[in-house]
Amino acid sequence: MKLDIYQVDAFTSKLFSGNPAAVIPLKKWLENDIMQKIAMENNLSETAFFVKEKDCFHIRWFTPQNEVPLCGHATLASAYVIFNFIENSVNKIKFSSLSGNLFVERNGNLLSLNFPSNVPHQTQRPKEIFECFNKEPIEILSNGFFLLVVFDSEDFIKNYIPKIDLIKKIHPHAVIITAKGKQADFVSRVFVPNEGIDEDPVTGSAHTVLVPYWSEKLKKTKLIAKQVSKRGGQLVLENLNERVKISGEAILFLKGEIYLNL
Repeated sequence: MKLDIYQVDAFTSKLFSGNPAAVIPLKKWLENDIMQKIAMENNLSETAFFVKEKDCFHIRWFTPQNEVPLCGHATLASAYVIFNFIENSVNKIKFSSLSGNLFVERNGNLLSLNFPSNVPHQTQRPKEIFECFNKEPIEILSNGFFLLVVFDSEDFIKNYIPKIDLIKKIHPHAVIITAKGKQADFVSRVFVPNEGIDEDPVTGSAHTVLVPYWSEKLKKTKLIAKQVSKRGGQLVLENLNERVKISGEAILFLKGEIYLNL
């Protein structure tokens, strides 16, 4: 069996920046363990698989270790593949997923994700928090998959050297650190070591939490954000109340074939 595979850098217009995702279009679903093994073999933060079902594409996302309920950059990458290689006459795509219906629109080179909003709420302070950061956060919030830790300095976010063993302890899934930005409205970094990703370069799904938080704090519905990982990425954002718009560019790195001897 042969499968097409694309690798796309998302939330960037330049190769070797943004967040790389593998995208694998399918005619029908593979066994779960095969998709997980392919994601492990790809060894990227996310591998997306999708199957067209009537008027939409059903999409699933796998880290090298687990299937996850939502991924922004791999959805952006999947939309890029559909727009450019599968259905290049359309400008809007509907995805169905474990997180409900997701939409992507194309406006020139800019792709806009329309995702459900995930408003974070105050949560208990993890006991290892100060040891993890050697700095007192302004706020600690949570919304299911993400722990949101807010600091008072962009420079701290940029220069923080992650203590991965402690990050694993303070939350079972993912930790976002964020601060008000100097050139952007806010900056962030995202760590997902319990899912096999020490640091995720640019995380669309994290901005479903960051947008409602910073929109309320800054009293703005339209925001510009930078994820200040080593690769880095820029996101154009809008708070739509119950949903958020997360926009960015994407660029193709490779197209190839997977050979499966099943």
